[in-house]
Amino acid sequence: MKVVAFNGSARKDGNTSILVNTVFNELKKEGITTELVSLAGKKIHGCTACGKCFENQDKRCAVKGDVVNDCIEKMIEADGIILASPTYFADISPEMKALIDRSGFVAKANQDMFRRKVGAGIIAVRRGGAIHAFDSLNHFFFINQMIVPGSSYWNIGIGLAPGDVNNDDEGIMTMMTLGVNLAWLMKKIHG
Repeated sequence: MKVVAFNGSARKDGNTSILVNTVFNELKKEGITTELVSLAGKKIHGCTACGKCFENQDKRCAVKGDVVNDCIEKMIEADGIILASPTYFADISPEMKALIDRSGFVAKANQDMFRRKVGAGIIAVRRGGAIHAFDSLNHFFFINQMIVPGSSYWNIGIGLAPGDVNNDDEGIMTMMTLGVNLAWLMKKIHG
């Protein structure tokens, strides 16, 4: 089994990455392969509403020249998908939003190709806006008929400077519990 995580932060090794790796540590204990894809510094265009994904139905976005189709391939291959983002003005980063929009349309155009995969959202936040950002990630999972495990709290870690989330004991514990629950659910689904 494999989980791929997409880090929508502009900081490759910042708080968002720390939170994802905390989840990964629990998954690895259960023998689940993990891959972290950082969107930092990568060019990602928003959806152009061209509708070609519904015409072509080839599991690819018609917009070329960025990393989205590579990300979609990784999503198809994985059993679980984690979307992780810092909080930008009470929402997710623009790179994460572009990935969600384009991969989501491609999935819908191809018979809900992410259906019954396991999905989890992770949010890094300085103070406010995390619940709205977390909700934005969950919309992707639910519209794609994915299965979302819970944790001991919402999947949020609090911190500003890189590394600050390590001081959020409850946030770190939430990520550890999320990793345990992800592994349990994936094992139940894949027997």
